[in-house]
Amino acid sequence: MEITAEAARRFLVARHFLSPGRSVEGGRDGVLEVLRTLGSIQFDPLAVAGRNHDLVLHARVADYEPAWCDQLYQRGEIFEATNKALSFIPTGEFPWFRLGFGRKGPRFHNAILADNPGVAERVIERIRADGPLSTLDFEREHGAAKDWFGMPENVVRAVLEALTVEGVVGLARREGNRRYYDLLERLLPAEVLGQVVPEREQLLHKMLSRYRAHGLLGTGGAGGTFDRIAPPTSTPERVGRNELRKELVGTGALVPVQVQGVRGKRLVLADEFVLLQAPPEPAPSVVFIPPFDSLLWDNQLLASLFGFEYVWEGFFPQAKRRWGWYVLPIMFRDRFVGRFEPRIDRDRACVEVLDLWWEDGFSPSGANGFVDAMRDALSAYLRFAGAGGLEWAPHLGREKQLFLTHL
Repeated sequence: MEITAEAARRFLVARHFLSPGRSVEGGRDGVLEVLRTLGSIQFDPLAVAGRNHDLVLHARVADYEPAWCDQLYQRGEIFEATNKALSFIPTGEFPWFRLGFGRKGPRFHNAILADNPGVAERVIERIRADGPLSTLDFEREHGAAKDWFGMPENVVRAVLEALTVEGVVGLARREGNRRYYDLLERLLPAEVLGQVVPEREQLLHKMLSRYRAHGLLGTGGAGGTFDRIAPPTSTPERVGRNELRKELVGTGALVPVQVQGVRGKRLVLADEFVLLQAPPEPAPSVVFIPPFDSLLWDNQLLASLFGFEYVWEGFFPQAKRRWGWYVLPIMFRDRFVGRFEPRIDRDRACVEVLDLWWEDGFSPSGANGFVDAMRDALSAYLRFAGAGGLEWAPHLGREKQLFLTHL
């Protein structure tokens, strides 16, 4: 089947709950609705403009409050797992994520436990006796392993992560970015823990989950989308992701489509094929999309389908950034029209607008409905941030007058 680029854009915006944005009702139930549809939402601790998962949910859930996600976490209705990156996932899907690889892969985590059995035993016994604990509740111990920066790894931290990958402990809660671990048997319902899913079914589920998260990925994915699931081709020891994808297409779980102007086949969930065939007209809504939103995974698709160049510049030296450090793309209807760089100043209860960049050819005042929609989006963002007003950078005087917003 071949579809137009316009239909593909409208489909993505609709299935991502962005038309209109901030429209999923139900509070915490709305959060779960989004999670069940997308399958997972990436967690990232940076909070300069709001944490990534909170921004993802703020763009979709009406009057979203960050406490809702924290409460679901503490109540055991969502859990953390590696799904492309560290992500929140509905607890009911835990049996399909037992096969975890963690941040450094199975070889590293297995070696940590094999090399530090005494540490692992002490950690488990402390948690069993005292309940949820963080790495700060243990004395630091160093071994041969290195962290991301080449420094000696805190063995207790590495052991806790390895035990999480092994399914012995899990994350009970977060306080800020600090994780508290508890025995998995005390965190999840017995019926969930007791469900055993064969390894191949787990891999198929993970493969499908990446297509759920995005909605219109190609066979190769983008940005390492499928890297942590399986190697590309099968070996006698491991099934490859090409074989897994072929099976998902063969069973009808994924449907291949061709999008006009986009290279290569795209794959759509069978349950969403009807929506793809007749997507609704996009609403005149403005939403701010966070850097690790699954909608932004495929840079090439963004360029060919939306005409939008997207690169997250967080790892770039300042001199090499074209835009800014933590910048949120602005979506209006079914197009990306600009970029927004906010900072939440919690001490002063305000949001600083450091910069705005508009796409070539886009005029904020000339786009029908945009100014009102942008004001609504800024007002909603202020509520989300717990802020009483906006502070605009001096060079944004025109935008300040156009969008002046107070609670």
